[in-house]
Amino acid sequence: MNIIYIHGLDSDANSTKGVLLEKYCQQYHPDISVYRPDLNSAPEQVFEQLVKLVTQLNRDAETVLIGSSLGGYFSTLVSNHTGCAALLLNPSTQPHITLQRFASESSSKASGERKALENEILHITAGGWHITHADLQWFAAHPLGLINYPDKMAVFIKEGDELLNPYLSRDFYRALDARVTLQEGGDHRFSDFDVQLPIVIDTLQRLLQP
Repeated sequence: MNIIYIHGLDSDANSTKGVLLEKYCQQYHPDISVYRPDLNSAPEQVFEQLVKLVTQLNRDAETVLIGSSLGGYFSTLVSNHTGCAALLLNPSTQPHITLQRFASESSSKASGERKALENEILHITAGGWHITHADLQWFAAHPLGLINYPDKMAVFIKEGDELLNPYLSRDFYRALDARVTLQEGGDHRFSDFDVQLPIVIDTLQRLLQP
């Protein structure tokens, strides 16, 4: 099995959960290879990069995705496109709405009235992604509406998610027949990810069963 870990907004290839996952697999599942690409690029580039990586890895072994937050959004798109299994952690379902906060911040800082340009930088993430109006437009043009392979998708959601509405995500994925587990407490970062790793691997293996 190959696992591609897809990090969230303010993260990178060395995200805490991605590193924990790789170390766990090296110790307990040496037959599993973990890939942690840096995805601090424009969303269309991220999507193309992930589809290409899935296609390449699938030649050697079945490839699955683990996506956190915005990574959950991308995992859904890529799963729909490639048919690979995916486990989502506190997934973002409406980035075209939630990321508008950066456009609002930019407008409030502007002096006088001016038309926002597509390439205007609205926010720079911790990983170095320069978010622009064009990025927000891409998300708006690629909303999540369907899940093409619901039997290959599982979702872990923390009720204590302080950044995204956990019930919005729960209702969205349940309505589309994905396997949703709503966990008590917790936070957006999934701080107990280390103790959930056995469940994570078991879930992925179950998703691959015919």
